Amino acid sequence: MNGLKTNNAPNSSVVVPHFIFGAISFFLLAVMLFLSSSNLLEVYFNNKLVAITHMGVLGWATMIIFGALYQLIPVVFETTLFSEKLAKFTFWISVFSVCFLCYSFWVASYTILLPYASLCMFFSLLLFVVNVLLSHQKSAIKNWSSRLVVAAIIWLLITEILGTLVALNFKFNFFNETHIHYLKIHATVGLVGWFLLLIIGVGSTLIPMFLISHELNKNKLKASFYFINIGLLLFILNGFFINVSSLIYINWLLIAFGVLFFVSFIFDSFKKRMRKKLDVGMQYSMIAIASILLPIVISSVLILRFNIQFELLSRITIFYGFSILFGFITTLILGQTYKTLPFIIWLDRYKKLVGKIKTPLPRELYSNRIASIQFYLYLIFIILTPIGVLLNQEIIVKLGCFTLLLVSVLYMMNVFKIILHKVKPIENE
Repeated sequence: MNGLKTNNAPNSSVVVPHFIFGAISFFLLAVMLFLSSSNLLEVYFNNKLVAITHMGVLGWATMIIFGALYQLIPVVFETTLFSEKLAKFTFWISVFSVCFLCYSFWVASYTILLPYASLCMFFSLLLFVVNVLLSHQKSAIKNWSSRLVVAAIIWLLITEILGTLVALNFKFNFFNETHIHYLKIHATVGLVGWFLLLIIGVGSTLIPMFLISHELNKNKLKASFYFINIGLLLFILNGFFINVSSLIYINWLLIAFGVLFFVSFIFDSFKKRMRKKLDVGMQYSMIAIASILLPIVISSVLILRFNIQFELLSRITIFYGFSILFGFITTLILGQTYKTLPFIIWLDRYKKLVGKIKTPLPRELYSNRIASIQFYLYLIFIILTPIGVLLNQEIIVKLGCFTLLLVSVLYMMNVFKIILHKVKPIENE
C-alpha cells in the first residue's frame, strides 16, 4: 500500500466526494434494477434499460474511477494533478449531468431533455479529460501503464462524442443508419476503449503492488495496448465508413488477443506474488480478472449467431452487457474500493500522527464482516441474475436484483464507515 503514498497526492476533498456519489449511485442502480427487473427480459434497447446502463457506467463506475484516478495519477504519472479546483468543479457538473441524463432516458424524453443532458455530460467529461491530459503532459514517465491510461482517456472523449451525436440524432436525424447501429459503436468504444484500457493501465500497476509481485513481463502490456487499440480503430472505421461484415471477426480477434495478454500478465503476477493470503479486496479483483474471459465467449456467440432466434439472441446480448458491467467492472471496483479508499482516509487522518499515537491499519477502518457478507451476496447476484435472464424467468431475475440491493446497502455502510472514521488518540506506550 505504500505505493499509493506520495507527496504529489491531491487533497482528500478531491477524491472522497466521488466515492460518496459512486456509492449512492450504486444504490440507485440497484433500486432501478429491482423496480425494472422485467425490462431485462425485453429487447436490449428500451428506455429503462438504457437509463440503468448509464447510471451504472457513469454514476457508479465512472465516478468511482474518476475519484480513484485523481489519487492514482501521482502513482502512474509520478506528477501532481494539473488542477484540484478543476477536479472539484468537474465533480459537481458530473453529478448534475449524470442525474439529468439518466432521468432523460428513464422518462424516454429523447427529443426534449436528452439533447441538453448529453451536452452537459459531454462538457463534464471534457473537463476531466483536459485535467488528466494536462497532468500527463507534466510527467516524464512514459511506461506502458501510463500509455494505457492516456489511451483510455482519449477513448473516453471519443465515446462521449459518439454518445452526444447519437443523442442529438434523436432530435435532428442526421445519421444514415439506425440508432441501434451507432449505439453499438458507442457502447463498444466505451466499454473496451474507456473501461477496459483504463483498468488494464491502472490494474497493471496496482495489482502487482498489492500482491507484491516483481520481475513481470511488461511486453505483455505492450501487446495488449496495440491489439486493443488497433482493434478499436478498425471497429470504428468499419462501423462508419467501410461497413464490411467480415471485418467484425478481425476486430473481435484483435481485442480478444489484447485481453488475453493482460490476463496472462495478471496471472504471472498472481503466481509470483509474495503475499499469499488474499483479503476481500483482492478476492474481488481476482474474480473480476477471471470473469473478463466470459464477455469474450459471449461476444463470439453474438457474432457467429448459430441461427439463434431473435428473442434468445436479445437476452444473450443483455447477458453480454451484464457480464461486462457487473461481472468485470463492478466486481473490480468493489474489490479495489477496499484497497484504495481505506488507505486514502488513513493517510488523511494519520499521516501526521505516525509515531505519536497508536494508529490502526487501513483495513481496520471498515467492517470485514460486512465486506465478507457483501462478497457472498454479490456472488449470488452475478450467478442468479444471468440465469434468470437466459431462462426468461422474472422471479429469478427479481431475486437476483434484490440481492444486489442488499449488496449496495452493505457497500454504502462500509464506505461511509471508512469516510466518517474518527481519529482515536491513544498514546503509544
